[in-house]
Amino acid sequence: MRDVLDELLAVWQAGGTAGLSTVVRTMKSAPRPPGAAMVVSPDGSVAGSVSGGCVEAAVYEVANDVVAAGQPELQRYGVSDDDAFAVGLTCGGIIDIFTEAVSRNTFPQLERVADDIAAHRAVAVATVIAHPDDRRVGRRLIVGTDSRHGSLGSPRADDAVGDDARGLLLAGRSAVLTYGPDGQRQEAGMEVFVSSYAPRPRMLVFGAIDFAAALAQQAVFLGYRVTVCDARPVFATPARFPAAEEVVVEWPDRYLAAQAEQGSIDERTAICVLTHDPKFDVPVLDVALRLPSGRRAGYIGVMGSRRTHDDRMQRLRDIGLTDAELERLSSPIGLDLGARTPEETAVSIAAEIIARRWGGGGRPLTETDGRIHHE
Repeated sequence: MRDVLDELLAVWQAGGTAGLSTVVRTMKSAPRPPGAAMVVSPDGSVAGSVSGGCVEAAVYEVANDVVAAGQPELQRYGVSDDDAFAVGLTCGGIIDIFTEAVSRNTFPQLERVADDIAAHRAVAVATVIAHPDDRRVGRRLIVGTDSRHGSLGSPRADDAVGDDARGLLLAGRSAVLTYGPDGQRQEAGMEVFVSSYAPRPRMLVFGAIDFAAALAQQAVFLGYRVTVCDARPVFATPARFPAAEEVVVEWPDRYLAAQAEQGSIDERTAICVLTHDPKFDVPVLDVALRLPSGRRAGYIGVMGSRRTHDDRMQRLRDIGLTDAELERLSSPIGLDLGARTPEETAVSIAAEIIARRWGGGGRPLTETDGRIHHE
């Protein structure tokens, strides 16, 4: 829902009713992950996607029917159905899509959820997608790290789902959970989709250069909150980095150390050092590579030529970094795409970050077999 929240909220604030279709479960080679959503506005316009184009036309009709009838629907699309290819799902995957009517009446907490997401506060939305009692389908519980709003129909269900939703939220996962009709554990009858909205991951870009501007734009496209940091105020200006959420004038090592002390660095954080100047690079890498467990960035990359790389590695060894610590460093930064321009280089860096995150090898798919989408 995050990708279509602006469009959904606009309809909600205007007092209208939108059809919201959400991927709640995927199997095999599904084109979109759980949580992917599509909104059909009252004027018939569409935002978002649930299948990359495969079943959108069929889901569009379902959304209109659900808004008209006022009753949510859970639909499955996949190769196991005789009609799968008729609606266009030719990728071999199976997806379950839950469609509901969203308005001020059906989702009174939507603005609260939107505010939490905008403020980077973790929040999860737990929605009943299947239940023996049709009146319980579509009921919602909003779960924060230390708060709970709404109800799934009974205190027992609220307690069970609230606890489990908070666990998923802390793990940054969305999933379908199964309970008995009244929230009984290890029973069946009620299915609840928990959509987790953890704060977006951060990318810290050190070095206010043209490559940083291109990388910031690419990172925002991938869902990162980008900070550009440089000690030189003449270069570190918001006007030069419009895509960045913030531009900070500070020595990189000091800024990174302060962020780590505040608990603002975690395994989802990407650190990209683009200055290729030892007086900036070495101190900030010294901090980045020595961060303790729980405050370590998941990706640390640094720009430079082969010669610069060799000189930098020696400088880092000279100040005491171990081989194990240096193995965490991506240097030179990025995948071998033959990139030349800042924009092409940004793509190569983003590609390496994606590969590291999901365990991809960076090879052409024509040279591989097995699953395309990594777990």
